[in-house]
Amino acid sequence: MSEHKCNCENPLVPGIVEVIDIKDETPDVKSFFVRSIGGGLPFDVMPGQLGMVSLLPVGEGMYSVSWQEEQEYLHFAIKRVGLMTNELHRIEVGHQLGVRGPYGNGFPVEECKGKDMLFIAGGIGLAPLRSFIKYCFKHRQDYGNIQIIYGSRSYADLCFKDELFEKWPQEKDTEVYITIDNPEEGWNGHVGFVPAYLEEINPAAEGKIAVVCGPPVMIKFVLQSLEKMGYTDEQVISTLEMRMKCGIGKCGRCNVGSQYICLDGPVFTLAQLKRLPPEW
Repeated sequence: MSEHKCNCENPLVPGIVEVIDIKDETPDVKSFFVRSIGGGLPFDVMPGQLGMVSLLPVGEGMYSVSWQEEQEYLHFAIKRVGLMTNELHRIEVGHQLGVRGPYGNGFPVEECKGKDMLFIAGGIGLAPLRSFIKYCFKHRQDYGNIQIIYGSRSYADLCFKDELFEKWPQEKDTEVYITIDNPEEGWNGHVGFVPAYLEEINPAAEGKIAVVCGPPVMIKFVLQSLEKMGYTDEQVISTLEMRMKCGIGKCGRCNVGSQYICLDGPVFTLAQLKRLPPEW
């Protein structure tokens, strides 16, 4: 079991942050932009790491940091799915929250340098991948061609629309493919599920790393598609962030086989995942 890695003074004590902006991404996803009181950040993060967000007197929850903009703000994209997130969606700009972290190992940004990158996401699964995508753009010279395949139930449910349709397609050597599950009026793009669209696009496996995040059923079939297309287990990366619990491995609820997701993950190669019990 790995040691907890945290650049904060005490991993159990949250820093107080102020919400400086809120953006509606979809009917049930909001982006929250936060910074420490007086400016700066409570901690620095790498792509794929998470923070524990607390809202008094409701509770706290573990969420991916969708991006860190220098020392200006942390960005969390949070889907409304229960009590904690329902209350978060009701707060307004100026509200104060607690945030502690960062937690998790993050994506292997160094090991991926020099590789072509294939990002495959569904629904809110784009939120953790977005940090890696933007990191690749920020360090564009370190990575090869970038392909992004993203799908959601409907156009309304697509997150980060301005980046998907306007900004990312303009990046150097970048292709963006977007699909929705069912036809709808006004949508002229691709219709269908992500795994089938992936096979239709058929991105070559040579020299490429595939990073996958989304609903479990999507991940299951995407992994099958990647295998059919010739991707090895070492070329495929995913994140088990939904299995993150306390963040420091003390509660034991993140345990899968010999691994503690909070300490050893949540990012694993498919080769590593296959060595775990099938419960992941």
